[in-house]
Amino acid sequence: MSVIVVGYLRFPPENLPSVRPHLKALVEATQARDGCISYDVAEDLFVPGLIRFSEEWPDEANLMAHLKAAHIEPWRQAARSLGLIERKFTAYDGANARQV
Repeated sequence: MSVIVVGYLRFPPENLPSVRPHLKALVEATQARDGCISYDVAEDLFVPGLIRFSEEWPDEANLMAHLKAAHIEPWRQAARSLGLIERKFTAYDGANARQV
């Protein structure tokens, strides 16, 4: 059973140039080491400062390990220092996921 995670982070738009290098490091480390099936991040084209995430994990254990990985806390500290306004993520049971 896979776990699907979708969510977003919101930053002051003027801080995004400083957010991007930290976000790039997070994504690269996650994709290289954390056992994700997919881990995709994109800036919203129509809402300045909004960064959207879509993730697929093989199971909840892999997701939980990711959340405790060494590269997560430095990212969280950077996000807070760069004015993180809002954070929302939802995990779904991927057992019934299908392509449409």
